[in-house]
Amino acid sequence: MSTSSPGIVGVDFATVFVKDYPAAVEFYGQTLGLEHSVDYGKIPGGEFETGNLTLQVLDAAAIGREFEPNSHPIAFHVEDVEAARADLESKGISFAAETMDSGVCHMAFFSDPDGNTLMFHHRYAPRD
Repeated sequence: MSTSSPGIVGVDFATVFVKDYPAAVEFYGQTLGLEHSVDYGKIPGGEFETGNLTLQVLDAAAIGREFEPNSHPIAFHVEDVEAARADLESKGISFAAETMDSGVCHMAFFSDPDGNTLMFHHRYAPRD
């Protein structure tokens, strides 16, 4: 068995497949306020900055993939989940349920226009 490592030192980006790229640009850029750092131009896709991870938002059909919304949430760190939630609700975004308190963090689940699951997250308990 090999004990060598491939030398992974981080994660460069995570891909979010969408059906409607223009609607995704509006949602991730305007509604969520993420910086739209790159638009690919040749294919319907681009990149949005979250502060510590780039989201590659890409039309699934452009690369021959069948679109299926992701049900595993991307957790956006916010300092105040209720304030972030109220901001999105004022923009017409619905949440899946009441804000959840897990005992260590607050979480509020919502979706992008194509049904990809997202959440606002704030951990309030210190890690052991």
